[in-house]
Formats: sequence, C-alpha cells, structure tokens
Amino acid sequence: GGPMWRGAAAAAALLCLGAACLLDRGFDPRDWLLPSPPARARLLGAAELSRYRGAEGEPGLYLAVLGRVFDVERGRRHYGPGGAYSGLAGRDASRAFATGDFTEAGLVDDVSALSPGEMLAIQSWLSFYSNNYDPVGKLVGRFYDENGAPTEALRQAEAAIEEALKFQAESEQRKQQFPPCNSEWSSAKGSRFWCSRESGGVRREWAGVPRKLYRPGSRGSHCVCVRSSGPPWGQPDSSQHSDRGDLGHPHLQEYEGCHPQAEQCVLT
Repeated sequence: GGPMWRGAAAAAALLCLGAACLLDRGFDPRDWLLPSPPARARLLGAAELSRYRGAEGEPGLYLAVLGRVFDVERGRRHYGPGGAYSGLAGRDASRAFATGDFTEAGLVDDVSALSPGEMLAIQSWLSFYSNNYDPVGKLVGRFYDENGAPTEALRQAEAAIEEALKFQAESEQRKQQFPPCNSEWSSAKGSRFWCSRESGGVRREWAGVPRKLYRPGSRGSHCVCVRSSGPPWGQPDSSQHSDRGDLGHPHLQEYEGCHPQAEQCVLT
C-alpha cells in the first residue's frame, strides 16, 4: 500500500515490466544476460556505496541491482534526497524492484525467495539501468566477492531469471496456439463463450472454436479458441494431417451442449 508503492507500480507499468514486452520485440531469451561489467570495474563495499545518496557534500548518486552499481545522477529527481525512489540510492535494494516494498525491511538485496515473475521484474530493471545509466562497477557482498567474481547467490539469481524467461516464452507460444475465448455472463442468459480473430488479445487469421483446455499440473480448465482446419500447430504442411487443426490435441475437451464446430457456445 501507500503512495510509494503506487509510484513504483506506475513506474513499473511505464517501463513495461517482465519479458512480455521484450518478447514483442523479437527478444531471444538466450540474449538476456547483459554485457558483464568491464574487467577493471571498480569494486565498492557497502559502506562506500552508502555515501552515494546524492546529499549535499556526498560524492555522487549511485544505486545497485544484483550487485551491479550504476551512476543515477541523471535521474536525481527520482533517486536524490526527497525523490520518490530515494530509498533505492546508496545500496542494493534488488528485492524492492520486484516487490514494491520501500520500507527498510523491503529495501534489501535478498532475492532468494522471489517468484519467477518477480525475478523477471528485477531483470527488466537491470536492463533499464544498463541501457539508460552509466555502469560504475560491482558491489562486494551478496553477488560479487572481494575479487569481483560472481558468487553462488548471483548464479542462482541468473538461473532463476533464465528459467522464468523460458517459461514466459513457452506461455507466449501457448497463447498463440490456444488464444483465450471472449466470454460474458448474465443471470438471465448464463455463460457465453465465443471466438473471434482477436479474442484473448491475439490477432490472427482464424477465429477458431471454443474448447476447454486442461493444463497438466493445474486445476480446472479454461476456454480457448482452437484452429479447426489445416495442419496441427508447429507441423509443417504435411499431406498426412487430417485438416482438423489442433482439434485432436489431447488436453482439449468439447463443451457439452455446444455444436463441435460452433464459433460460440451458450451454457445456461
């Protein structure tokens, strides 16, 4: 809660957090690792970094994400004293980039218990700082040792991000194959599901027919639009296919009382 978090949420939305936006730009999950800091990158300790909060008489304005230190002087109105994000300055508060918790307890660099989506948020911010601010070096502590070599904690964070990006790319793929249906409910008419060429926010050449999709490992089903002609998804035009699109997919089920080829179903 609180204005800080709303500010963070707004900024996060503006920056188009998560990998979805990157995927839209033809982002390849294997490319996410950012260029490493220069070999002779400056190594800072936590005490030294804490002097860079941009106050009168201090040497500058820095912040760190996953142990990478950036000079954010250009963003002084956000990060300097009195700015909405001044809590991020002079420290590594990686966790807060994911959680929006700007209390002292939340402004920490422990990311070990975060969800895949939260790790992607941190990675998006790391990309943002790398693209918009000058790198200073590395923070000795959780993510880099006194020689500037990556620690086990950094390796784990990077593995978590890679895993999350893979998952994101797969769910993006799945949404292209099985776009969600349009749906509406009214007490008079019950539920109506229907497919169009833009349902689920996926623009495509076909509308498809509504089916229940069951995902291994998740409870219940949800309505998706399924291509009902041509070869199955991901199979090049082979003469062998039965011209039923993805209707033969094992995780799909028809809606009872709904014609198998109908583009809409009304369930009372």
